[in-house]
Amino acid sequence: MHLNLKPRNHLPKKMRPKRLGATISLLLFMICLPILSVAGMELLERGTLHETVQWITSNRSLFLLNVAISFCLLAFIYAVVGSLAISGSIATLLLGLMALISYMKVKMIGEPFFPWDILLNKESMDIASLVTGKAALLRIGAVVIAVILVFLLKWVLPRVSLSIVSRIGLGLFSLYALYAFAIKTPLAGKILDHIGVNEIVWNQKENYANNGLALAFTLNVKNSIVQKPETYSDQSIATVAANLQEVGMQKAGVKKSVDADSLKGKKPNVIFIMSEAFWDPTLLTNVKFSEDPVPTLHRLQKESTSGYLLSPQFGGGTSNVEFEVLTGNSMSFLPGGSIPYQQYITKPVPSLASYFADQGYKSMGIHSYEGWFWNRNSVYKELGFQSFKSSEHFVNPEMKGYFISDAEVSRSIIDEVDKTQDPMFMYTVTMQNHGPYDEPRYGENQFKAQGDLTPEAKTILETYAQGAHDADQSLQMLIDHFQESDEPTMIVFYGDHLPMLGLDYQVYKEAGFIQTSNANDWSLEEVKKMHSIPLVTWSNFDMPKQDIPLLSDSFLGAHVLDMLHMEKPANFKLNAELAAQVPGLLSNLVVDANQELHAEVPESVQALRDDYRNVQYDLLFGKQYLAEHIDHDYLTKTIQDSYNAEFDEEHVPPQTQGVSNNTPTEKPVSAQ
Repeated sequence: MHLNLKPRNHLPKKMRPKRLGATISLLLFMICLPILSVAGMELLERGTLHETVQWITSNRSLFLLNVAISFCLLAFIYAVVGSLAISGSIATLLLGLMALISYMKVKMIGEPFFPWDILLNKESMDIASLVTGKAALLRIGAVVIAVILVFLLKWVLPRVSLSIVSRIGLGLFSLYALYAFAIKTPLAGKILDHIGVNEIVWNQKENYANNGLALAFTLNVKNSIVQKPETYSDQSIATVAANLQEVGMQKAGVKKSVDADSLKGKKPNVIFIMSEAFWDPTLLTNVKFSEDPVPTLHRLQKESTSGYLLSPQFGGGTSNVEFEVLTGNSMSFLPGGSIPYQQYITKPVPSLASYFADQGYKSMGIHSYEGWFWNRNSVYKELGFQSFKSSEHFVNPEMKGYFISDAEVSRSIIDEVDKTQDPMFMYTVTMQNHGPYDEPRYGENQFKAQGDLTPEAKTILETYAQGAHDADQSLQMLIDHFQESDEPTMIVFYGDHLPMLGLDYQVYKEAGFIQTSNANDWSLEEVKKMHSIPLVTWSNFDMPKQDIPLLSDSFLGAHVLDMLHMEKPANFKLNAELAAQVPGLLSNLVVDANQELHAEVPESVQALRDDYRNVQYDLLFGKQYLAEHIDHDYLTKTIQDSYNAEFDEEHVPPQTQGVSNNTPTEKPVSAQ
């Protein structure tokens, strides 16, 4: 690398100090700005100067590694742009935005900013609108000021230019260094091991807190690619297939749990309803309501098969719950914070939708929000749905709060079932009760909360309870309709995750439901409570009542197929085998058959857990060995040629403004 100036011997003596000053300015700028940038990023995310200084002084090597990554980013931009001040302002803006987004995500759903979040397109832009408090605005202001100050250095710094050869060399070096740490090449791995970097992929919040934002973000790049399990092979999958075939023969004579006479020779409609953020607010400790906000839920818990689902998400990430339920796969085998709908489902993947289609059902997805969200338009096609009815295909829908009402969704379910001759498998996702809940968007809330809550927490909880009540009543609307129908119908109703009731788990903490807002310090029992969602079922035909203490979302499909006494395909059959031993499976919590809690899978179940992980890898990323041994047609089913033909644009009237019920200006939705 050399400055594009005359050789030293040919420079006039009076110019040599200027050249030296310019070189010193370049070096100081390239060293000091990354140091300040990393300190600023950590301050933005950690929130206090004390915590930031404590982390820097306690983790000097990690701090310097974060600085090195920031330096490489700055150097690469400088190599491309060629101006110190402009390059510095761009680097400051990028790093500042990274810290801001990570801060907002942690506040909202307890997860930092991941590399794959960049793929969220519109969803990623929705975060800022939901965090507009004083702390967020101060951070935004700080980033803007920092960018402006760095840019103003354009008129202060001496003009320095590098030759084109030097810029190319600097750019290539910087880019390779970033690549090496992102992919963790052998040399980078040795450096990370020498420094003592401990990457905690199963707890990303702690990972970022320990290693620093820039380093943790960079290390997560490689997690966008799921590593092949060490035990995955054609032989291991063949063994799994053989075991499943043996299990199938052993259970061939099991007594049916469905009364065939009550079905009148018809296949039952199977309707899954995943209600946005639906939960039972009466479970909150030290809080009472003026009246029961969810009476239908509580009645069904006494009368029908019911229990709790263990969700992999809190406060957001709805599509990950869909992924688990529809495919039977588990988020616990994927990188923390990953989003399969955005990252992994780019080809046909066997699911409940494709299975029911094979059984003569019409498989339909319904979601009362826009089809692009979480890439559902494309993903539902790959999962084998015949059609997908998103908000664009609702005509003159009733609005309540910010979104299409839950009652409108129930009416849509009834309409689609009544006009379809074939039995239906329907997977429905509602939207009305999506957060935030800090404004009384329904006008006067019917349900008054009593307890030791701040006025802000009280408003949030009452607004949420009103929405939960509407979801509860929309379920009752469906029951009332199908109770009188001659079509046998089963409804499976549950939420996707607990609601985000204020930042930093505000309502949960004030109500005494958890002891701390730091999720890293939760007990296993608290982790279980913060991920347990009510599940209720209903049918208009005879079905024995079952109590389900706890069941992971990924095991729900297998359980429902068992309830209907339908033959399970291979992957769901394996789910049922594992669920019998560990019904609850998260990356940081395992619940065994005795309802005892573990941080890791018990040794006695690890082999079966490995089979489950290998099959999941085989279906999503591997060579589809399983299909060579069992259920070939189902496991290799292609997309439906007529996907969404009934909702082609030319056949659908344009959506008009819906009937509003106390509807304020619509807020964009977070990446939920």
